[in-house]
Amino acid sequence: MNERWNLDPIYAGFDDPAYGRDFESGKALSQEFADFARALPETAPLEGLRRGVELEERVSRLLGKLGEYASLRQSADTKDPEAGSQLGRVMALYSGLAGPSAAYHDWASKLPDLAELVAGDPYLKDYAYRFAKMAESSAYLLPGRGEEIAARLSLSGGDAWSDLQQYLTSTVPVTYRGKRTNLSSIRNLAYDPDPAVRKDAYEAELACYERIADPVAYALNSIKLETISDCALRGYASPLDRTLKHAHMKRETLDAMFAAIDEYLPKFWRYLRTKGRALGHENGLPWYDLFAPMGAASTTFTTQDAREYLVNLFAGFDRELSDMVARAFDNAWIDFYPRDGKAGGAFCAGVDCLGESRILTNFDGMFTDIVTLAHELGHAFHNQCIQDHRPLNHDYSMPVAETASTFNECVVMAAAIRGAGDDAERLNLIEAQLQDATQVICDIYSRYRFETMVFQHREEEFMHAPVLCDFMLTAQKQSYGDGLDHDCLHPYMWVCKSHYYGPTFYNFPYAFGALFARGLYARYEEEGAAFVPKYKKLLHTTPVASVEDTARVAGIDLTDISFWRGALDTIAEQIDLFCRLTEETHG
Repeated sequence: MNERWNLDPIYAGFDDPAYGRDFESGKALSQEFADFARALPETAPLEGLRRGVELEERVSRLLGKLGEYASLRQSADTKDPEAGSQLGRVMALYSGLAGPSAAYHDWASKLPDLAELVAGDPYLKDYAYRFAKMAESSAYLLPGRGEEIAARLSLSGGDAWSDLQQYLTSTVPVTYRGKRTNLSSIRNLAYDPDPAVRKDAYEAELACYERIADPVAYALNSIKLETISDCALRGYASPLDRTLKHAHMKRETLDAMFAAIDEYLPKFWRYLRTKGRALGHENGLPWYDLFAPMGAASTTFTTQDAREYLVNLFAGFDRELSDMVARAFDNAWIDFYPRDGKAGGAFCAGVDCLGESRILTNFDGMFTDIVTLAHELGHAFHNQCIQDHRPLNHDYSMPVAETASTFNECVVMAAAIRGAGDDAERLNLIEAQLQDATQVICDIYSRYRFETMVFQHREEEFMHAPVLCDFMLTAQKQSYGDGLDHDCLHPYMWVCKSHYYGPTFYNFPYAFGALFARGLYARYEEEGAAFVPKYKKLLHTTPVASVEDTARVAGIDLTDISFWRGALDTIAEQIDLFCRLTEETHG
């Protein structure tokens, strides 16, 4: 089994002649787009619309291929100077296209009969939703060369600060029990069965953040101020308003979800207190035991074990998904193990030029790593389900981005719990699932609250590291309640979570995805195999419909709090079972 992903089908390297040719083609395409944009005032409407789509499709294919390769190379080794340099060159091409693209969008959105022209043309009609959103968002475009200027400045602004955070967290040395290791490895020890290991790892992790907290604080402050300025220049009411519009999601949906979560938070706090008492803590669970395994720990897995487990499991749900999982393992789509310089966490990136995906994990052989692989393979399946859309219809909004990934987690965990040999094993699996649920409900809520506080203060003040730590502790106390020991939280979570250094409010989509997927899985349990085509149709719909309209494919009203309560009920039932099994086991 491969240990690293294979990027050669994209390019054999930055010295690959194909890479050089494509980069030169990208520069020529940028000039071609600029010439087209300048001629728009004299261009016939239908001709301009068709030509603009054709150019944007070429940009998507060509620059997407160049950018994805450079980005994947950098994620695999943030110390690779060539990858960082080449990614910057590609981003410069993108920034040069921002102005011409904005001019085209502005021109198209002002056509009085835009909808009719699009609907009546066989080439354009597949992009009807895209053009409708384009018309809505035109009010927020910067005039003149504003879009190009903003994109170019971002290269040395927000993008650069984001790169700094990733570089610092992937290269910071961590001293653990007298030896040097990396942050990804030390964070994996949070799942170790030995309580002394977990506590020592937690203390080593916090100590390493002190070395990089100041530069990362500068990165966070700079990114958030850039966002505030951008929203003000464009006319958005707030950064959250901008996020919701980009997410194609109503505020009523977000409010309904968080209102339901507020009602159920005490349930999660009960779970945390129960786990804490079982582990010998009377004042709530200390942070270092959040991921402590309970019950009979699962056996460890090799990557080959993981392949067999997931391929066989998903074969019982859908053959198309199972076959894709097999290809992912067999064709080196996955970069498995942690190492110095490699980005932390896990992600899946679609590679449109191949019709495939690439997945980065920090595999450690635990059952949680199986769940992580299932999660990222869900993203890959989502990418596959939309592959037959036109090139510009391959992007879906943040909230629905976590649907297939979290649905896969539900499939894995439900099967594991059903197959548990005894109560001890069942307790271990239920508790592992509750760990994940607590992360996407309580922890995501804390991240949402933290980011809200940062935006509320950033315009008026620079927030040094101690202030950001105070904000994080406040957000954690509000979201975790008395479930955690308030003397043992994680003040530096803002340093290690890359979500704060990318799209604004890239946190609530995880809560959305977790609950939306649970609601969908409940439908699957009711309907069986008949639900699978409906599920795949829903995934296929995500790039060409709003969040609310996508949910309607499965008959769901996302603005109705009862849907979110129903999804949370499935977690509440597991918490009750966990508490009963724990009390029976630990007294």
